[in-house]
Amino acid sequence: MKKAFIKSYGCQMNVYDAGRMADIVSAEGYGEAGTADEADLVILNTCHIREKAAEKVYSELGRLRDMKRDRAAAGRDTRIVVAGCVAQAEGREILRRAPAVDAVVGPGSYHRLPGILAGLSGPVDTEFPEADKFDLLPPPSRRRVRARGVSAFLTVQEGCDKFCSFCVVPYTRGAETSRPVAAILAEAGELLAAGVREITLIGQNVNAFHGVGPDGRAWSLARLMSRLAGMEGLSRLRYTTSHPGDMADDLVAAHAELPALMPYLHLPVQAGSDRILRAMNRRHTADDYLRLVDRIRAVRPDIALSSDFIVGFPGETEADFAATMRLVESVGFAGSFSFKYSGRPGTPAADMPGAVPDPVSSDRLQALQSRLEADRQAFNRGTVGRVLDVLVEKPGRHPGQLNGKSPFLQQVQVTGAAAAPGDTVRVRVTGTAPNSLFAEAVGAAPALDAAA
Repeated sequence: MKKAFIKSYGCQMNVYDAGRMADIVSAEGYGEAGTADEADLVILNTCHIREKAAEKVYSELGRLRDMKRDRAAAGRDTRIVVAGCVAQAEGREILRRAPAVDAVVGPGSYHRLPGILAGLSGPVDTEFPEADKFDLLPPPSRRRVRARGVSAFLTVQEGCDKFCSFCVVPYTRGAETSRPVAAILAEAGELLAAGVREITLIGQNVNAFHGVGPDGRAWSLARLMSRLAGMEGLSRLRYTTSHPGDMADDLVAAHAELPALMPYLHLPVQAGSDRILRAMNRRHTADDYLRLVDRIRAVRPDIALSSDFIVGFPGETEADFAATMRLVESVGFAGSFSFKYSGRPGTPAADMPGAVPDPVSSDRLQALQSRLEADRQAFNRGTVGRVLDVLVEKPGRHPGQLNGKSPFLQQVQVTGAAAAPGDTVRVRVTGTAPNSLFAEAVGAAPALDAAA
């Protein structure tokens, strides 16, 4: 049997897409390869958010070129496919820079992989489909879903219409589109039948979801989650990534009304300076963000918040950076992602004046990350002594230990629990480590009340 190896970079959407591509090539007769070196087909599912992410792809292609040459000398054919957002953004330039690549497939075209591999279409396919690509994909393989564990991503929305000045997503993923509710419910049913107990709904701007429901009307994300929460076998729901401008009232209320919806929300703000937020075309102010946080905490006081930050955006001054630090201090994030600004060709910010010197950006990033990490550790310490429900995911590192996930997305090492992956156990947190909690089981978690 031929074997395929898929390496995914970047966001949760790419993780989901990589799984679906694995289903596609499996239907074409490819088994799974443990490494690229033993694969007849190598797919790099790429990310284009930052410059370093794109350069990592070309570095990897250099290694794969040598591997392909060595395998050819041994009489073994190797095909290399570049998929994802770098493929969409750079197209034929990839073939020019890396001639060992056999095909380039954008994120809207990977459902056409069988035809590309069979030579029925050209080596570059970056057209956005007229029809919903999800209608043309095989259903998720239950065997593969089981192998991935009790938590799964489920794409409900793709693309973005916000056009933040630093972001390539509208150009690499296209306009906002939402999947029909019936298709989402069907895929969720397949995941649950395969043993998944926690589903994270994903999209580039997931809370802009407006998929057509069975009643012929557009459903909001909150309405979709209410229906999902009532499905047999579902223990937990999450969603990511959100834009503050699309946190509708019913979505805020869902955090109080749906027991299955976990109290953890990733809500990117990017900066705390209104001047920089305007330059970023974020369409919200720092005060808008803080008032939204207050609204969410009013309905779910224990919610944990995480965010994204960019430092060193063109024109950022010390006063602008200080405003970001004040916002961080005001909110108290349980976790975050922060980066130095990386100009992406074709985005408005790439041509903006006022580039911040790299040493300055590096110092600011270090200061920001130090504060964010202190807040994360403070949040973790605040859980010591609390009783939490933990979704068991796998055996722990030591005998008698289980590894699971808290409602706040923390990894938890549990002792004293007679449970299997997929079970939810009630624990008391006894201590913390840099990246996990320690806890002792105190009993089985009560069943959730199904949503209406």
